[in-house]
Amino acid sequence: MLENKVAYITGGTKGIGFGIAKILLENGVSVVFSGRKKENVEKSEQELKRYSEHVLGIVSDVKSLESEKEAIKQTTERFGKLDFVIANAGLGVFKPVDELTAEEWNDMINTNLTGAFYTLKASVEELKKTEGYYITIASLAGANFFENGAGYNASKFGVVGFTQAAMIDLRKHNIKSTVIMPGSVATHFNGNIPSEKDAWKIQPEDMGNLVLDILKMNPRVLPSKIEFRATKPAL
Repeated sequence: MLENKVAYITGGTKGIGFGIAKILLENGVSVVFSGRKKENVEKSEQELKRYSEHVLGIVSDVKSLESEKEAIKQTTERFGKLDFVIANAGLGVFKPVDELTAEEWNDMINTNLTGAFYTLKASVEELKKTEGYYITIASLAGANFFENGAGYNASKFGVVGFTQAAMIDLRKHNIKSTVIMPGSVATHFNGNIPSEKDAWKIQPEDMGNLVLDILKMNPRVLPSKIEFRATKPAL
């Protein structure tokens, strides 16, 4: 069903983005993924080639519209088109609001929120051609505020609102759009080192399988917002 489709994933060198890339490659999708550091992109590209040769790693920073435009250009030059875009790149700094610096605030907003816009802005004309799919990876932090989360909450609440409003605009062009709001995921996010203690969490492959299920749904239906939790949170 997804053979000959082409996906672009931001923040694909590890964690959720890598997990999504792996599952899509295993299901016949050609995947282009991006990351900010060349060494990480090259390492992840070699690892992903175990699942399919139809993979390309690109160095790109979602905080730059021109960088994302170049990434999309390389995607279409390599694979001829673009069907799916997964805006996954993100970061978090967790501090009391009076201690959060302007630089940290701007870094989160520009990566998590503006980055999602830049990725869509760079790719939307290609998605119109294929009547494709745009997916953002937000967080349950986009619905539930918490202590030390002012900047991160703001960015993720923004991603949820942005994607929901964009969905209304995009469906006029037969482009579908979904925002996924995961809870705790077993990744390196915020300095975590995944281990057995994270077995209760959502795994990156779980996120990949969710994206796969979304992309396989009947074209007449649109799961526009999905909250995704671990079944049994750690005690």
